[in-house]
Amino acid sequence: MDALHLQNAFLRLTVAPQGASVISFESLRHGKPIFHPANPALFPMLPLANRVAGNAFHLHGKRIQLPDSPVDEHFFLHGDGWQKLWHVKQHEAESVTLSLRSQHPCGFHYLANLTYRLAGNRLLIRLELTHIGEKPMIYGLGLHPYFALEADSRVQFSASGYWPEGEQHLPLAWEGTFSPQTDFSRTKTPENEWLNVGYSGWSGRAVITHSDMNVCLRSPAACLMAFRIENQPFICLEPQTHPVNAHNMAGMPGLVMLETGQTTHLEMEIEVS
Repeated sequence: MDALHLQNAFLRLTVAPQGASVISFESLRHGKPIFHPANPALFPMLPLANRVAGNAFHLHGKRIQLPDSPVDEHFFLHGDGWQKLWHVKQHEAESVTLSLRSQHPCGFHYLANLTYRLAGNRLLIRLELTHIGEKPMIYGLGLHPYFALEADSRVQFSASGYWPEGEQHLPLAWEGTFSPQTDFSRTKTPENEWLNVGYSGWSGRAVITHSDMNVCLRSPAACLMAFRIENQPFICLEPQTHPVNAHNMAGMPGLVMLETGQTTHLEMEIEVS
């Protein structure tokens, strides 16, 4: 399907129905990209975010084996929403809503709606998921943007602690003391090194400062992932409702059990000035 274009006096956004993903996001006022033109530049994570150890967990007294992924041999990576073709439910000059219905033998059976809306110098995103299966199931959501970085770009956000990265990109035990690389409490240029860690107790606000443009991310999500690849001009700051591998943590933090017809959602706002 053709790309979907949104534009106002400040911003321009291009969305693809495949994966309900953003292809490009630009500031017209600054004449430059806000998202790095990755492929894609942003995608939704549902019905879970990131990875689950062993690609399985226990629920209802049974072992739940997660589906295979077409892009990862070990994990149902970021769920299936970013791999599927979404239906265009509504498309106007400054907003678009896409919908997806998905079902798996493991118990995921959901209807999702994802809305992108331009409001002045802000991009507003709302991801909503409704469980339509007969048996209750546990869900989590996330958004995965690739923010453009320049040589002098700086990043800042606060958090109470983080999970260092272990084998197969799964988290190690939570730590309350940051390493120099993982500490973004003061504005800094991110190190040109691999980084893939999750933060808890973050402030709900992250700022990326360029020489001539400021980008502010806001989300009420409980967790924030930071992802960086050496020598690549982007950083991913990913709001998630739950930590990586929450399915195998005590209490399944951040995940929600949905009965038939119940809904969960995640919102994110990006302001450009």
